[in-house]
Amino acid sequence: MSSVCMDQVYEKKNFSNKKLTSREYDNCIFINCTFSATDMSVVTFLECKFDTCKFDNVMLKETSFQDVIFIQSKLLGLDFGSCNDFLFDVTFDHCNLDYASFYDLTIKNTRFKRCSLKGADFTGTNLSGSIFDQSDLTDTIFERTIGDKVDFRTAKNFSINPQENSLKKAKFSVLGLHGLLKNYDLIVE
Repeated sequence: MSSVCMDQVYEKKNFSNKKLTSREYDNCIFINCTFSATDMSVVTFLECKFDTCKFDNVMLKETSFQDVIFIQSKLLGLDFGSCNDFLFDVTFDHCNLDYASFYDLTIKNTRFKRCSLKGADFTGTNLSGSIFDQSDLTDTIFERTIGDKVDFRTAKNFSINPQENSLKKAKFSVLGLHGLLKNYDLIVE
């Protein structure tokens, strides 16, 4: 089993039902790869890019994502909450993260650009400084979430209770105010 894999490009590879062979992937690119029931536990991804990849039922126990970009990838139902949050740094661009869990994870300054996050769980998550740029947050769970300085201005379909979450200096558009007032059963016209 090799310990470090550097500067490799993996294209159209199927990693399904396998344990990744390297303990660390440094500056690697994964294009159109499939990760179904893949065991990525205790693996570090440093400065990697996943482009048009599919993930489902992936084991992420103590997985490290440091300066990692996911582009047009499907990450349905992934449990990011089991990842190692030390230096956790990811960007999601045009990704499907429906039903993903970020439970109790620190993911400050994370960018979600044009992502679907339907039913995602941010319970106990520290999202400080993150951006939800044109992302769909239908039925997304925000409980005990730290959303300080988060930019929700172009996010849609969110419902966040300001009494249950910290939202200091978070940014919202006037059109998004209904997502903050929904729990109060108010009618805003």
